[in-house]
Amino acid sequence: MRRRAAAVLVLLLTGCSTGPALENRSAVTAAPGDSHRLTVGSAGFTESDLLAQMYALLLEQAGYKTSLLTVANRELYEPALESGQIDVVPEYAATFADWLNAKTNGADAAPVGSPDLDATMTALRRLAAPRGLTVLDAGRAVDQNAFAVSASYARQHDLETLSDLGASDLKVRLAAGDECVQRPYCEPGLKKTYGIDVTGVDPKGVGTTQAKKAVQSGQDQMVLTTTTDATLTDFGLVLLADDKHLQNADYVVPVVNRSRAGSEGVTQALGKLNDVLTTADLAAMNQQVDSWRRLAKDVARTYLEDKGLLT
Repeated sequence: MRRRAAAVLVLLLTGCSTGPALENRSAVTAAPGDSHRLTVGSAGFTESDLLAQMYALLLEQAGYKTSLLTVANRELYEPALESGQIDVVPEYAATFADWLNAKTNGADAAPVGSPDLDATMTALRRLAAPRGLTVLDAGRAVDQNAFAVSASYARQHDLETLSDLGASDLKVRLAAGDECVQRPYCEPGLKKTYGIDVTGVDPKGVGTTQAKKAVQSGQDQMVLTTTTDATLTDFGLVLLADDKHLQNADYVVPVVNRSRAGSEGVTQALGKLNDVLTTADLAAMNQQVDSWRRLAKDVARTYLEDKGLLT
């Protein structure tokens, strides 16, 4: 589900590091550590950039010196997080839990991410701890798979939830990725959990412009996207609520390198975001960057100032 952009640097492949110098690393290995120079990582897509900018601003407010580093995929940034090249990164609970589980127990390991946030967080923390990583508390914001239909289609058939669609007996052609026909959260889950009559999957990708246009035009009836998609209204689309909780608990969670950023100071600074940031807030900020072409740093600062978290 997670979106990816091109990496803006390949620091990890060149052997450079934004962590402590080799001669100083022994001084920051005590757990939990409290380095006052922290590198905040981003995975290179809009939402990750926004979260990383907010993390950096909150840490600076708390007295830390920060720098930002963009690395476009987990295969690079997760080892960098373990090594201390990156100290803090925004993650998604269920997705990261399943990724670490596959890395630890093999690609065929049974998934540990689930719609249950508590169970997902327990599994995630158990997998992260041996790697020197601490997973901080999840907030209210969640970026999980979601399904949208055209607003006119929803009005015509009185649809607000996926259960409503299942009860309607309407035949639905779904715009999504190729993998949708097998993934339990997609076509099989829609049929089993909601009784939706999915007649076929139109392989136009997850939340792509092409997929949304297909639903807008009536070629398809529903599109697989995400809960923080900022462009749905541009195509006249609305989300149907996942009222039976088919999707996994992909709540936003900060993950830190314990030996460098495992202190109470870091936990408190980043925890302030949990009290205010919502899924709707993330979608609105994504829209400002993606549709209005504002800089992620400016959007992040304005949001934190509006919420009284920056002085």
